[in-house]
Amino acid sequence: MQSFGKVAVLMGGFSSEREVSLQSGRAVLEALKSKGIDAHAFDPKETPLGELKTQGFQTAFNLLHGTYGEDGAVQGALDLMGIPYTGSGVLASAVGMDKYRCKLIWQALGLPVPEFAVLRADSDFDAVERRLGLPMFVKPAAEGSSVGVVKVKDAGRLKEIYESLKHLHGEIIAERFVGGGEYSCPVINNIGFPSIRIIPATEFYDYEAKYNRDDTVYRCPSDLSEADEALMRELAVRGAAAIGAEGCCRVDFLKDTDGRLYLLEINTLPGMTSHSLVPKSAAQTGLDFTDLCIEILKSAVAHVG
Repeated sequence: MQSFGKVAVLMGGFSSEREVSLQSGRAVLEALKSKGIDAHAFDPKETPLGELKTQGFQTAFNLLHGTYGEDGAVQGALDLMGIPYTGSGVLASAVGMDKYRCKLIWQALGLPVPEFAVLRADSDFDAVERRLGLPMFVKPAAEGSSVGVVKVKDAGRLKEIYESLKHLHGEIIAERFVGGGEYSCPVINNIGFPSIRIIPATEFYDYEAKYNRDDTVYRCPSDLSEADEALMRELAVRGAAAIGAEGCCRVDFLKDTDGRLYLLEINTLPGMTSHSLVPKSAAQTGLDFTDLCIEILKSAVAHVG
């Protein structure tokens, strides 16, 4: 096995996804240590990031979900320190975290995305409701783990919901409801992995369904036809490549009732908890959790120089 030197498993951090990040980090740390890797937990909320250099870390396994960890900020700091790290570089991380600008890139390249509108204080909310129809989803563009996602079912409530979300990160997006099923497709080192059908017991795949419930159903292999499975993997790889994503990422999809697939968003730093989707998918290819962690660590690269 190649030598990774002293490895920092970056976890915790400052975002609304801190608890999820800690869960991911603990799982990966245990896996790496079980293979004899000199891995250590490192929480930037507890220890200044500059200590990575002082303490002699040579590689970083980044599991800092959300703001500062997934948006390019920590990637830039690691670049400056010359420490190779897992996942995408500054630009891809920033674009992937910004659902609005990611959608614009995908649209420009002809990739299918659900129809959407950006909400602002002076928006004609009634016109947006008429154009997108009800129900619809409203979400902040730069939060992760379904933080702030609202399903709007009643006419006339769009402005009120916008007001309740506008303090969150990024533009507030209203998105047409696509109701034929929720899916996710990992991409690891530019290869599409088996898709996962997500069937939440809650009304949609929200934070509660992702992390706190055991009744969300994950089908992997999913229920897609062979042709649609191949198409989803192709679209996932193209969607990741469009923003320059590297290492391990995950593209989420919606399927319409007519069977059409839509790219919903990309997660450039997927969770690695017991509930997480990437390990479920990798297991279908014979890659267990520990070996998956090693494969991701092998992808750690210096993004400058």
